[in-house]
Amino acid sequence: MKRLLVANRGEIAVRIIRAARDLGIETVAVCSDADTEAKHVRLADAVMPIGPAPATKSYLVGDAIVDAARGAGADAVHPGYGFLSERAEFAAAVADAGLTFVGPEASVIEQMGDKVRARKVAMEAGVPTVPGTTDGTADVDAAVTAAADIGYPVMLKAAAGGGGRGIRVVDNEAELASEFPAASAEAAKAFGDGQMYLERFVRSSRHVEVQVLGDGKDAVHLFERECSLQRRRQKVIEEAPSPGISEETRQAMTQAAVSLCEHVGYRNAGTCEFLVDDETGEFFFIEMNTRIQVEHPITELITGIDLVAEQLRIAAGEPLGLWQSDITKRGHAIEFRICAEDPERDFMPGPGSVGRVELPGGPWVRTDTWLTPQSKVSPFYDSLVAKLIVWGDDRPTALRRAGRALSEFIVEGVPTTTALLREITTEPWFEEGQFNTGTLEAWLAERSQAAGMEATG
Repeated sequence: MKRLLVANRGEIAVRIIRAARDLGIETVAVCSDADTEAKHVRLADAVMPIGPAPATKSYLVGDAIVDAARGAGADAVHPGYGFLSERAEFAAAVADAGLTFVGPEASVIEQMGDKVRARKVAMEAGVPTVPGTTDGTADVDAAVTAAADIGYPVMLKAAAGGGGRGIRVVDNEAELASEFPAASAEAAKAFGDGQMYLERFVRSSRHVEVQVLGDGKDAVHLFERECSLQRRRQKVIEEAPSPGISEETRQAMTQAAVSLCEHVGYRNAGTCEFLVDDETGEFFFIEMNTRIQVEHPITELITGIDLVAEQLRIAAGEPLGLWQSDITKRGHAIEFRICAEDPERDFMPGPGSVGRVELPGGPWVRTDTWLTPQSKVSPFYDSLVAKLIVWGDDRPTALRRAGRALSEFIVEGVPTTTALLREITTEPWFEEGQFNTGTLEAWLAERSQAAGMEATG
């Protein structure tokens, strides 16, 4: 691998470019008309314009990106996360063009990217799954019949995608009949497939994921990440390791993830996601992300392993250079997703021109961002502007460092969620690690209600 095209933008494009340079690999950035002055463009060795600002006319046009890679003389393509990263047809197009796709083969993406198929594969591998349907359906009557067998409450999920799109929780048949058409339509719009599958809804659970690396034959895990603090199915704060599972559960879950990867011959980095029942301690496989995750830095900080560099080595044909016994965890890491949104206005996005930027520093503080003074937050893309990651010898140390670093993070010109994140770190339930997937939204609702009562006197 000599020249890598990065088929993405923002902080992940910056992250990949830096990892490639550390390995002596030249980089090519792609950019829409809105990103011609972006940080990832300035860092790369070359740049290829790919179209107008809307992602549907630039970053989501696979043919344009493959043409750009050919035109720039690249021999590999890294998709990052989001956009085309889990599109099997894009991975196939890259391979058909004689280029290396930094990720698993198209057939594996197709197999594991579809939630229904992934559940079937997990069952074959002996990995516990949430009780639910084994096939997707776009028919509401079939869904009603299936829900009666599963038992309410049930969760509707898009068979062909993730990111919270199309998800609904229903408590009875009337709600299911009402919500199913809207969920299916949302899934069809987002993923081009309106099929849904149903699974038992665990009322009180943690969302815990396991980072894996595989070379097509062998696989290893790099421990787990706690991802329960979510708003509208979107992660807000992540930790590694999870503060809410036992060592017994950790060992069983990480081994299940490795078994699943070896069962499918997984190659490159991936993440197996699980639900952990708060009441019983049971864990269930829910899906696999066949790409690098937004929250990968916390795993890097507790293991000392550069996951993007490992991706590039594996894609270049090197065998897995790590034995499980080589991978140890040390300390605790926390990541805060900082978005250009106004929490006091229902998280309304705040695109605009950035003024002063001051990023926190000091020992064991890392900021992954594309932000620079005078840069612009575009209305065309995700509102994530930075990831603040801290590490400590233990969780209390990491929490104190997080509070300090968040207080140092300054961005003028656009609203951000920084102050809200700092507020969360002072909440007793967060300090004690006593939370689940519903905690953050419940707290936000209480906070909003209290603010409304205060405003009305």
